[in-house]
Amino acid sequence: MDSIDIGLWVTGGLLVMVVLGMRVAFAAALAGLVGLVWIFWSKKGYDPEDFGWALTVAVKTAGQVPHSKVASQALSLIPTFILIGYLAYYAGLTRALFEAAKRWMAWVPGGLAVSTVFATAGFAAVSGASVATSAVFARIAIPEMLAIGYNKRFAAGVVAAAGTLASLIPPSAILVIYAIIVEQDVGKLLLAGFVPGAFSAVIYVALIVGIAVVFKSVGPPVTGFTWRQRFASLPGALPIVFVVVIIIFFVYNPFGGDAWGTPTEGGALGAFVVFCMAVLRGMKWAEFKSALLETAKLTVMIFTIIWGVLIYVRFLGFADLPGAFSDWITSLAMSPMLILICILLAYAVLGMFMDAIGMLLLTLPVVYPAVMALNGGEAVSAADSAFGMSGPMCAIWFGILVVKMAEFCLITPPIGLNCFVVAGVRPDLSVQDVFRGVTPFFIADAVTIGLLVAFPGIVLWLPSLAG
Repeated sequence: MDSIDIGLWVTGGLLVMVVLGMRVAFAAALAGLVGLVWIFWSKKGYDPEDFGWALTVAVKTAGQVPHSKVASQALSLIPTFILIGYLAYYAGLTRALFEAAKRWMAWVPGGLAVSTVFATAGFAAVSGASVATSAVFARIAIPEMLAIGYNKRFAAGVVAAAGTLASLIPPSAILVIYAIIVEQDVGKLLLAGFVPGAFSAVIYVALIVGIAVVFKSVGPPVTGFTWRQRFASLPGALPIVFVVVIIIFFVYNPFGGDAWGTPTEGGALGAFVVFCMAVLRGMKWAEFKSALLETAKLTVMIFTIIWGVLIYVRFLGFADLPGAFSDWITSLAMSPMLILICILLAYAVLGMFMDAIGMLLLTLPVVYPAVMALNGGEAVSAADSAFGMSGPMCAIWFGILVVKMAEFCLITPPIGLNCFVVAGVRPDLSVQDVFRGVTPFFIADAVTIGLLVAFPGIVLWLPSLAG
């Protein structure tokens, strides 16, 4: 049995473990370790006397992965981005943001739902975690929507779907993970997320308004806010804008010249600024402690998944499965764009059974090289490429597409994490209610993904300005 066969068998075993309910981190680590032992033992002809040697080498190889890969400055972005979101919540910035959005947008059909989407998009710009975003707005927005007669399933669906925007709008933990796995520039990927994230929010709003116009009882508008009340709500939302400006300037200086610093430094400064705002707004020690604990819990969960999957990725390198998959993909008698669409559809199916981060970590080491090969390689020019863009631009474009697919997976049954979070925060809502409520947003996400595929400029315009 050659290394490719071993890779396929181990990958099949990994998928079985995940489907049976084993955590992705542990399933990937176990599969990777078993695969490494199998690879090394096969090189010795499966001699029983060499099994101990193969096990020792495999354990040492696997043991080097967590520290060597996770001790990366770029990964320090993840806890700082998550901390910004939790501090913003405890500082009351999220409620101020929702209040401002409500006073300005609640008059349109489905106005409170529209306000929720815009407020969630604003909060996503200071929070790197979709789960946290959904939990926060399930507490803030759903009670107000239900109080004026919104359909409870629709209200829950709006919050669960809007919470996914935090995966795309920087600062985004998933975008950082993608950048590290495929070894691309973190700053350009974060920049690339702004326009598609805002675009996704606009598509959600259009869907909500359309539903509210057709089914008037679903989401009645709210009127009565004066212009004085509207302008009075803006100062409370300005801190969010300030933090977004800081992050942008530390990633890319829009006025020309060098950026003010690295994305890591921007994330740290953003967290410090929000902390100062939280203290000025009267945040107590218990709230600060809760923010730190929630940040630590979510960070540990993400890092544990990364550790486990990177062991599996190391095994894939020894098995040469990514290279074999790339060769197979490029040999297909199909257009590159059709193959790309099939890959995205496969992500939609896979996301029904895996969490977003685990899904990307497991698939990218194999899928990313194949997509780059379809386009013509890492160093291809735009003129010679299949998708009409250079290798680095293709890496950014594909990254936004797969992260958008990861967003889609956060609301698809049976394990759409955002839906479970909303149901957990709201005991009056069942998981089935939330899943039914998010169903129309599948259409919005499909439209968004289709437009991002058809018009790559939506993704590439902003990072192209950075050079």
